[in-house]
Amino acid sequence: MNRRDLALALLIVTIWGANFTVIKLGLGGIPPMLLVALRYTFAALPAIFFVKRPAIGWRYIVVYGMTVGVGQFACLFYAMNIGMPASVASVVLQSQAFFTFLFAAIFLKESIKRSQMVGLVLAGFGLYLIGGSVGSEGAAPSIPFGAFLLTLLGAAFWGLSNIVVRYADKQSASHGEKLDMLSLVVWSSLIPPLPLFAFAILLDTPKTLLYAIVNLNAISVFAVLYLALCATLFGFYTWSTLLAKYPAGKVAQLSLLVPVAGLVTAQIVLGEQLSKAQWLGCMIIFIGLVISNFGDILIHRVFNNSEM
Repeated sequence: MNRRDLALALLIVTIWGANFTVIKLGLGGIPPMLLVALRYTFAALPAIFFVKRPAIGWRYIVVYGMTVGVGQFACLFYAMNIGMPASVASVVLQSQAFFTFLFAAIFLKESIKRSQMVGLVLAGFGLYLIGGSVGSEGAAPSIPFGAFLLTLLGAAFWGLSNIVVRYADKQSASHGEKLDMLSLVVWSSLIPPLPLFAFAILLDTPKTLLYAIVNLNAISVFAVLYLALCATLFGFYTWSTLLAKYPAGKVAQLSLLVPVAGLVTAQIVLGEQLSKAQWLGCMIIFIGLVISNFGDILIHRVFNNSEM
């Protein structure tokens, strides 16, 4: 990977990591469901007039939009609204990788590798350490039980959306085309706004929602534009471009830096401090992710070197 592309990849990782802090800032002036709805509204419009529809059936576009927009991000935004710290959320949400392994085994009949099992056990222990601070008080952020569970549920929906992408990719390949992730993201962004606006009305009064829209401050506007344009459109466009240019493994491994960027950004901007148990839990989850993604490769290299 040349320097320019490496810089772009690191920029995207940083943008996605800072995404959690920006969500927290946006929630200061916009109710959670309304913030998600606005994110997807501006991600879809006017982009759909310039991006070709993906070569897949509408059912995949609808299901992907529901699992990601209404499932993953509605759970995440509401969890952060009721007390989930941005720093911890950036790590816990990465448990989607393990949900993806489990769902792939269930729906695609894929076998789970030993390295993935080890990573899953480690991540479970890390989540246990973080969960041990649920409801605790002190210098470290208190994590409400409901917020913790909602973040895990959001990770589960993310994992489910990855399976939808796998099915969509197969259908696209049957048409002789490669699935364009940017196209899928843009067109699926049409799906979440309506159900999210409905949820917003159920959770808050129309008067509250109208007041939030009319009285948007600079931080709220920045949050909406950042989430829609930077984290969603620019992020996925650039990432998909890099995936098309380089081997998937070389690009995908950089995504492990997203929770690192999330932790650092939340500390600098929001001043969030973690307890020793929370730090340890985050680090164990990160190690679990590394092992589950690259454990077999590392073992293979070690054995090859030992034979030389």
